[in-house]
Amino acid sequence: MDIDILGIDLAKRVFQLYGADRRGHALHGSKVLRAELLGAVRKLQPRVIAMEACSSAHHWGRQFQATSIEVRLISPQYVAPFVKTNKIDANDAAAIVEAASRPTMHFVTVKSVEQQDMRAVRRFEFPVFQRLAPFFGLGPSTVLRNLS
Repeated sequence: MDIDILGIDLAKRVFQLYGADRRGHALHGSKVLRAELLGAVRKLQPRVIAMEACSSAHHWGRQFQATSIEVRLISPQYVAPFVKTNKIDANDAAAIVEAASRPTMHFVTVKSVEQQDMRAVRRFEFPVFQRLAPFFGLGPSTVLRNLS
């Protein structure tokens, strides 16, 4: 079995895997528990792993990149048009593979732990800074300038 792209639909406990060859023919479909994911991926030996971009996708992306597998993260808004029927995990994994195989698809880079930490701080900082700025006589332009 020569899997070119393995799509993984991430969840809390059970992940759905969908593997396809270079022509897009389905070769593999399974459910895997969180603890078994790395072992299952090593066993399948895909060339590319594709996932919808989210904070846990960055974590798994780093894990897979450490095993020399190419990782493609796709923004969920670009995957949605490829879901053919009901929104269930197996269909989502197939849609991820379909979207990842498109030559013009835009991918999200896998972020390091430090980059994710900074993003989390910024998400917290901005609303707090916005609320406190008027008390210190700072206008909207100052708020935006101080955050960059």
